[in-house]
Amino acid sequence: MESGVVALIIIGVMMVLYMSELLPIAVTSVLACIAFAVFGLIPFSAVFAGFGNDIVFLIAGMIIVGNALFETGVARMIGKFVISLVGTGERLFIIAIVIVSTSISLFMSNTATVSIMLPIAASAVHASGGKLTKKNTYMMVGILAVTGGGLTLIGSTPQLIAQGLLQEGGHETMSFFELSHVGLPVLLLALLYFLTIGGRLQKRVFDFPEVEENSENPPAESEPAESSSGSTARMCMSVAALVFCVIGFLSDLWTAGVVAMTGAAFCVISGCISQKAVFRKMDWTTIVIMGCSFGISAGLDQSGGGRMVAQGVINVLGSNLNPWLLCAALAFIAVILTNFMSSTATATLLIPIAVIMATELGYDVKSIVMSVAIAANIGYATPISTPPITMTLAGGYRFMDYVKVGGLLNLLAYILIVLLFPLMLNV
Repeated sequence: MESGVVALIIIGVMMVLYMSELLPIAVTSVLACIAFAVFGLIPFSAVFAGFGNDIVFLIAGMIIVGNALFETGVARMIGKFVISLVGTGERLFIIAIVIVSTSISLFMSNTATVSIMLPIAASAVHASGGKLTKKNTYMMVGILAVTGGGLTLIGSTPQLIAQGLLQEGGHETMSFFELSHVGLPVLLLALLYFLTIGGRLQKRVFDFPEVEENSENPPAESEPAESSSGSTARMCMSVAALVFCVIGFLSDLWTAGVVAMTGAAFCVISGCISQKAVFRKMDWTTIVIMGCSFGISAGLDQSGGGRMVAQGVINVLGSNLNPWLLCAALAFIAVILTNFMSSTATATLLIPIAVIMATELGYDVKSIVMSVAIAANIGYATPISTPPITMTLAGGYRFMDYVKVGGLLNLLAYILIVLLFPLMLNV
């Protein structure tokens, strides 16, 4: 049997297990990686090689820094401040989250943005007295940060890959804010979605108990964490760790993973969080799924399964595509693949194909490539689509929760970008 077909069968079985939850999704991810190696699609040395990826260490490090903010009482203080500004009304809180996360994601990767925003969101939840909840907040924060990352040239990996290939091929390149012509309407759509139907859908779908893993034995109102000089010093050090991470992410002198783990190590050394608490509060499900996602992506890529999906759709539509239909087709493939592969893997796979097709058909290469980069940033329907979405699993969601809440937004966002292609791009 052709290797690409085998890869697609493995993915199909994996998706059935994800949706049925017969096995924990972390276990399913591990078994899928092993299956790719057992059937010879990737070498055994590559099965869990993703756990050495810088993104995994970025996520782990920022989870530790975030937990240190809770341990020292900083999170409680931030939560009170946010609530004092916008109150406990869910609509105002959503708008505030959009403004803050979008402002950060304009100049920082969406993964780093979510790493910073989740502790802030969680602290506001704790300070709201139950009027805000993690399960109605975390997924929204992840999706909005991913969407905001699609507004600029540096907000996410797909557009960086696109820019590099355009530059290498001697084609016209993108300006810093050019993607915002389509990305901004998508962000407004996502905001409107969570303010209306998405917000109501979350409350109907999320019927699981609230996860409170970071709020064990919170200090009483009459006993603020900063009451002693020792606590105040630890608060300052945990904030310093966060500031260091933000500056490190922006400066790009070190990799994001190294920056995050340095901040995490400082939190442990300075006593902001104990080693025992680090391991107890670590979100191991997120770490395992993130590490395995690279093996799954490698299996789809190296087996040719991803190319089979792309070529199949193109064959159905025919080779005489007009520019708009070509953009729509490539965007459709990108949206499908980015929900099962990482957005980086999707861009790496499809953008070279887009360049070749645009060149052969005589269409504007930059416009065709931009359509793929834009679509690769709207994978909302699964928790394995991109690291920022994976990180929101800390809210306690099940796989089908993403399908039910993010799937509709994914469909609406795809329709919107396709409608905007003729207006915003040279197609």
